[in-house]
Amino acid sequence: MAKTDFRTVEDYFATRSEDERAVLLEMQRAILSVVPEAEPVISYQLPAYRADGWIFYIAAFANHFTLSCPPPFFEGFSEELSAYAVSKSAVRFPKDRPVPYALISEMAKVRARQNREREAKKTG
Repeated sequence: MAKTDFRTVEDYFATRSEDERAVLLEMQRAILSVVPEAEPVISYQLPAYRADGWIFYIAAFANHFTLSCPPPFFEGFSEELSAYAVSKSAVRFPKDRPVPYALISEMAKVRARQNREREAKKTG
């Protein structure tokens, strides 16, 4: 991946292979289907989605796709994510296995709710 000055999510997607782009677009759909107000942006040179705070970052790497967000979050999905490598702030989905898009949607819904609740506390 030669380009490293992405201005839009589409710029990032354009540098990925056709197969990677298809998965990234589906990950994006999984997020936006449940958080349609989420704004796609580039942050840390990665596609990111925000609505009242960060929802998720997504990325493609040599052997996996990554879904990440500021910690703590993934502990709440430890059972559902037990088959994947999980750190405080990221989950790795191996390229040789199907990406769990429904789970991504469910997690995005929870992140959005948490963000709304946090913002309401700040302003309320």
